[in-house]
Amino acid sequence: MILKRPGSPLEPVVLPERSPGPGEVRIHVTACGVCRTDLHVVDGELDAASLPIIPGHEIVGRVDAVGTGVAHLKLGQRVGVPWLGYTCGTCVYCSMGRENLCDRPLFTGYTRDGGFATSVVADARYTFELGEEGDDAGLAPLLCAGLIGWRSLVMAGDGNLLGLYGFGAAAHIIAQVAVAQGRRVFAFTKPGDEKGQAFARSLGAEWAGSSEEAAPVKLDAAILYAPAGRLVPLALAAVRKGGRVVCAGIHMSQIPAFDYGLLWGERELLSVANLTRQDGHDFLAVAAKLKIKTHTTIYPLSDANQALADLRAGSFEGAAVLVP
Repeated sequence: MILKRPGSPLEPVVLPERSPGPGEVRIHVTACGVCRTDLHVVDGELDAASLPIIPGHEIVGRVDAVGTGVAHLKLGQRVGVPWLGYTCGTCVYCSMGRENLCDRPLFTGYTRDGGFATSVVADARYTFELGEEGDDAGLAPLLCAGLIGWRSLVMAGDGNLLGLYGFGAAAHIIAQVAVAQGRRVFAFTKPGDEKGQAFARSLGAEWAGSSEEAAPVKLDAAILYAPAGRLVPLALAAVRKGGRVVCAGIHMSQIPAFDYGLLWGERELLSVANLTRQDGHDFLAVAAKLKIKTHTTIYPLSDANQALADLRAGSFEGAAVLVP
């Protein structure tokens, strides 16, 4: 399924099978999660997409061709491909060990073709070994919702009282991790979303309510998964002095002006940019150890546009996954 113009529906196309180049592998796609970032790409909210492009960056599949110079991946091996698909390795950020900020990156499903397809060619260095535990569709959301969720959780610090704004794919995974770590989770949803609030409580949230409500206690940290800038002042008001607010999305609507008093008291406002390979190794190990369960709604690949529309409308709990 290919995006030719921002704001237009994805179109089914038949393309020649690509062979992997040096350092690459070709993967037969068995599942690909549908991420909110895919919506941003399709809706034209992110600049510099390499159009036409095949979206999708929560890819699970089997290696079916191996390029020269690849020794650690084998034919038939189950692997995953995330958002970060390539870094230059030489810019100042790569040299600092901050490859998530690389000046010349490639992103899966945005500037290199992704997994809304039957096969994909990926840089072997940015391909994770997944092992054989768990089903393909259940693992797919871990490749971005889980990874970005994990990075945002780490950046939120070790505080015990954690607020999650927007209880979608990422939050439903990270709530499970936070609860397993012994933290107290407070979930904020759209006003009137009683179903979403019940879903959050079913995953261990101590409290769940509207984003317009105040939590019953001051929070140590809050993570914003909803791409709504208006939530930033609300989250700052919800955290204690010295608390952190982490914006986890790659895109957010405009943040309204707010009084300096909301930031004062050494509160911190941070953003998460992409991920590193180390994030992947760390989180996938944690997810396996904790046996994180993703809640998925399955769509055939041919229904990719419907999956995107349902994500936009908030029509399901957890994550959507395309299966070729």
